[in-house]
Amino acid sequence: MRNFTSVNDLISPSYGGVGKAIDALVQKALAYKASPFTDKSLGTNKRIGCLFLNPSMRTRLSTQIAAQNLGMEPIIFNVGSEGWMLEFEEEAIMSGTTVEHVKDAAPVFGKYFDILAIRTFPSLKNRDDDYSELYIKQFIKYAGIPVVSLESATLHPLQSLTDIITIQEALNLKSQTSNPKIVLTWAPHVKPLPQCVANSFSQWINAWGKADFVITHPEDYELSEEFTKGATITHNQNEALTDADFVYVKNWSTYNDYGKIYESDPKWMLTKKKLELTNNAKVMHCLPVRRNVELSDEILDGPNSIVTQEASNRIWAAQAVLAEILRSNG
Repeated sequence: MRNFTSVNDLISPSYGGVGKAIDALVQKALAYKASPFTDKSLGTNKRIGCLFLNPSMRTRLSTQIAAQNLGMEPIIFNVGSEGWMLEFEEEAIMSGTTVEHVKDAAPVFGKYFDILAIRTFPSLKNRDDDYSELYIKQFIKYAGIPVVSLESATLHPLQSLTDIITIQEALNLKSQTSNPKIVLTWAPHVKPLPQCVANSFSQWINAWGKADFVITHPEDYELSEEFTKGATITHNQNEALTDADFVYVKNWSTYNDYGKIYESDPKWMLTKKKLELTNNAKVMHCLPVRRNVELSDEILDGPNSIVTQEASNRIWAAQAVLAEILRSNG
């Protein structure tokens, strides 16, 4: 594996299919969880640069810990507050607010680091611009070293790998042999949020191929079919929740009329009453979460919530990916 920006980076003849590649990464992550320092010398004398174009808590901390577990030195750089404003457009006339072009910055990062990890964020103003993934593609083009996405304009692959790790853990405890029913449900929010986590979760669950996958949301909140194709989609939340084994709760803004909130109906918030429709489902959320807006206290503080377990697994997902890249790229 050269880069890690989406599930498509796992497409390789050596993996024997994307689903098998996901399973292999999951097992690697769980092995690290059981023994964090197994490969403590794998990254000796190597550095990972973590560049944040927008804030982070779990992604930042978990990636640092994962790198250190492998013997790497992580260096954190908050581009927006600590560096020059970067220009990403080719042939730009830089007479405005941008001070340095990615064509000049990225090759330097390529000399400083062995792996470059980037976190960007969509503008939610122009869909074509956001979905072009210009920022992360330009770093890949000019850095000359492996690039890991710590979230991009459209996807959050480390979160999605974490989610499958967490689901697999729960399935192992239940000794469940049949495919679980996994529901991704839209939730209310006070402001427009990107589609990154929902897109990515959909992409990975579909590629994994081991679930009855249902997406439920109000009308007009459709996601791009590029990521949801293969899932059952319904506007009836109760119907979707019936007999679910896992419920993933997440807000996202509109895709077609891009970046909007049409409604924030509190009836879409997951409650204990709605959970009674499920097969005693485990409830997931990527965090941070707006309590009693997206998810009720009774759910988050109750026995069905696995959000803390999910967040802690971010370390092992990052460690598995970094180890794979270190081994693949010498």
